Amino acid sequence: MTTRSPWGVAVIALAIAVPLGVAVVERGPLSVDVPVLLAVFLTAVVAEWVNVHIEFRHHSFVNSASELAFVIALLEIGGVWTAVTRAAAVGVVLGIQRFSRAKLVFNVAVAIIDTAVAVFVLGLLPVGDVTEPWTWVSCLVAVFAANAVAAVMVAGAIVLTQGYSGRALWTSLFVPVVLVSPVAVLIGLAILLLLHATPWSWVIIAPLAVALVLLYRRFAAVTREGNSLQQVYEFARRVEEVRPDEAGTRQIVQAVRELLNAERVALWLPPYLDEGPRLVVATESGAHWYDGPGDPDDPLRRRAVLSTDGVIQVCAARADRSEAAALARRGVSDLLGAPVTTAAGEPGYLEVCDRRSDLVTFGTSERGALDSMLTHVNAAIRQQQLLTRIRFDADHDRLTGLPNRQRLAAEIDQLLSAVPAGARAGLILASLGNYADVTDTLGHAASDELLLVTAGLLREHAPPRALLARMEREQFAVLLPDLSLAETERAARRLREAAATRVRVAGLDLEVSLTIGVVAAPVHGTQVGALMQRADVALLAAGASGGVASYHPVMDQQSLRRLQLGTELEQAMADGQIEVVFQPVIDAKSSDIVSVETLVRWTHPRYGAVPPEDVIGLAEQIGRIGALTDHVLDLALARCRRWLDQGIALSVAVNVSARSLAEPDLVDRVRAALERHRVPGELLVLELTESSVVDDEVRESSVLDDLHDLGLRLSMDDFGTGYSSLSQLRQLPIDEVKIDKSFVLTMATSQGESFIARSIIELAHNLGLCVVAEGVEDEMTRNQLTAMGCDKLQGFLISRPLPEDRLEKWLLARTGVRSAVPGATHRRLFVRT
Repeated sequence: MTTRSPWGVAVIALAIAVPLGVAVVERGPLSVDVPVLLAVFLTAVVAEWVNVHIEFRHHSFVNSASELAFVIALLEIGGVWTAVTRAAAVGVVLGIQRFSRAKLVFNVAVAIIDTAVAVFVLGLLPVGDVTEPWTWVSCLVAVFAANAVAAVMVAGAIVLTQGYSGRALWTSLFVPVVLVSPVAVLIGLAILLLLHATPWSWVIIAPLAVALVLLYRRFAAVTREGNSLQQVYEFARRVEEVRPDEAGTRQIVQAVRELLNAERVALWLPPYLDEGPRLVVATESGAHWYDGPGDPDDPLRRRAVLSTDGVIQVCAARADRSEAAALARRGVSDLLGAPVTTAAGEPGYLEVCDRRSDLVTFGTSERGALDSMLTHVNAAIRQQQLLTRIRFDADHDRLTGLPNRQRLAAEIDQLLSAVPAGARAGLILASLGNYADVTDTLGHAASDELLLVTAGLLREHAPPRALLARMEREQFAVLLPDLSLAETERAARRLREAAATRVRVAGLDLEVSLTIGVVAAPVHGTQVGALMQRADVALLAAGASGGVASYHPVMDQQSLRRLQLGTELEQAMADGQIEVVFQPVIDAKSSDIVSVETLVRWTHPRYGAVPPEDVIGLAEQIGRIGALTDHVLDLALARCRRWLDQGIALSVAVNVSARSLAEPDLVDRVRAALERHRVPGELLVLELTESSVVDDEVRESSVLDDLHDLGLRLSMDDFGTGYSSLSQLRQLPIDEVKIDKSFVLTMATSQGESFIARSIIELAHNLGLCVVAEGVEDEMTRNQLTAMGCDKLQGFLISRPLPEDRLEKWLLARTGVRSAVPGATHRRLFVRT
């Protein structure tokens, strides 16, 4: 037994009480009127029943109405018998209420000590007949001093056994001493005055006693309600500070446990994205699991999740057989349960088990406090899952849910760096043969469906330890740890044969045909970049043979095509082979055509149509991206000038790559192009990629501010697919963001995509940014975006990208002309419905 244990504290209190009790006996007479003694004892017992609980962690401390009986005893039966009746009353009441023995001994000792203090103080003050005012004042001072000493004793017990808990400890202990106890003393004095005046005063005393009981009960209720409000406030403050990760979830659960003073709290969350179901537990012992809340068939969890009344309470005394069994399974007797709203759609479950107090169990105020806390729990969980979604989206393909190129590269790097000297790994790069044809003939929805089916086939037939990823467009990759080149080639052929089947897409039976390139480490390299580049070369070679090809150095010769295209790029611009097409962008509300996006196209006389990404990639590789940007900018501004000559104001948008932003003379070239074509800056929009905007070199330079000073608008293209956040944009001169079409294309069928689009729109508007949605292909999506407040729309629903001659025909056929607004000199075009 130590001084910090409950029994240690009880023994210390008893050691103080015994000599003080002896001192009281020595100072006072022992004679007493037995009927009066019995009446005072019964009054003391009743007063002890009417109490206010002061609770700290494991323990409940009681501030009762005993001052009423205390002052009567002091004046009627003397100090000795006051100590006896108070100690006996406290022992009887706490024994009936099943307090621990150590707690009972401690409280009896405190009753003797505060009686001794009151007797000592009264001995120093004038005490006469109960009708004398000085007697009243002396009694108030004596009882106040006794209660203050008792409060200090209780505070010392709490600090010794549980540690110091701050100023709130003193507030909880001394507020009743200052505000409640004097009232009880005055009532006790009033009762004595009435009894001295006439025995019939009991007729008046009885209702007064009832009123006192009601007063104490109300005070107790108000105290509990105030504590509940404080708990909710404290909980909200703590939840705002938690981290958005697994540790943050555990902090939330721990905060619920501490603020409701519970033995244990468990939070079960359903699967979300690539995370399995989670059970987060906070217990007194530090255990991270216990039986019950993680079981979907548990009756308590089922009842809470299906409840329409919010928080449920189950206690052993009123539980049915199945609920009693569930409580016994947990080893608890009292439980609060509630559903938790999650982004997964399936509700989570939160349960709070057993108060740590040895007296007070869960009541209405605790249920109300938990119900209020749930609002903050739900918000915190949804915020965490939204951040999980953002992190997931950063390295996963939005359509298939598979890891993307960035995640694959990280996995390869981790695999190779684990065993630098001899790590083995196979990499399969597979391309879906008829993807482009399906897209052109059946549209994006059908090609997306084909991609999903193909992803399912690859998942089904890939080896167990393989990592499947989607690269871009029609390409997939399969990383095979610990496989040699020969084993990877065999796995590639099996995968191609297994996936070669007919599937139903858009009402048609289509053939799934894969072309596969194979590389392996360390045979073909030990660096991520080299392996992925050689996998591309192998895939290109496999495309020529229509099957499976492994990388060989001779295949690098096939890259001569790209080299030749690079050498011809400059001349192709001069000869007019590299042209532009225009895709209209309309105002979501008025249908005014606000701009056209300018897109590059190269039709090579030998190789045919060169993909735009290849054109840009080639230009960057050979250092001619600046010349290509100038060429496209000239074509766009020339078209804008012709519209101005017709009295029509229509902005043109030109894409600018990260490499172009790094060129020191970009601002001067853009200014010169505007002056050359006599186009005002406000009719030019430069579209920037996320990666270029958040690039440290660009952010540290003044290029964006200098471009913005020309009067033109800066737009962030494909927002949501990179690493930037809307908060970063506050520090940059960005005027608008374009929601990436991967979010927009599936909005009509995906609640998650719709939620993300709405969030981007709301947050962008809060930052004063305009929002453009690209990839709008149907009326339902258009209506959704308009209802969300999206400013501009772009996509096949409005128009496909058109060459200049077809754009003019489209404008004549589909648009009308609005008169110039007051103060403006040019008219506006609008799409006729």
